[in-house]
Amino acid sequence: MSNLSAMSDHQLVELYASGTDQAFDELLARHQEHLFAYIMRLAHNEDQANDIFQETFIKAITSIRSGQYRTTGKFCAWLMRIAHNITIDCARANRNTPQLSEDCQHDMLYNNIQLSEEGFERELLRLSDNQTLYNLVSTLPQAQQEIVHLRFWEGLSFKEIAAITDVSINTALGRMRYALINLRRIVNERELNIAV
Repeated sequence: MSNLSAMSDHQLVELYASGTDQAFDELLARHQEHLFAYIMRLAHNEDQANDIFQETFIKAITSIRSGQYRTTGKFCAWLMRIAHNITIDCARANRNTPQLSEDCQHDMLYNNIQLSEEGFERELLRLSDNQTLYNLVSTLPQAQQEIVHLRFWEGLSFKEIAAITDVSINTALGRMRYALINLRRIVNERELNIAV
């Protein structure tokens, strides 16, 4: 058998689908740390994150082995989409999180003069490894935290973010803009030196 670590995710998925269990072991090793960190940011609870992580890989295994997995993008983004959906299902079942309106203040967002935040976003991106920024982002509503995390720390496009979070690109953009407005307000209130 050829070197699994040299194979692409797509090649490993095909190999696993054909019955080579070691291919899935390689996929798991490749993505488990990144995926678990993403789930922890959503769940804020290690026990729940572990459950979601396990369920994510069970669903992935089931989909691949049953031939339902289709290569439409990055394998890791597909895993994140599964994890996102499971997290939402858990939140609804536990009733621990409020339901979020997709169009919350949508009109206000697109008509607000403060939306020219490109310089501020660039500065935040430059500081994306900064613990202060991480702490600031954690004060945002959950939907905004997720968008900022996927954009800043995962480096995903808004198209990928929309697919993972199961919203339109406009909604993803709107949430990001609203998150930037909130972050700028917090930075100003705390008189932090982050903005350009």
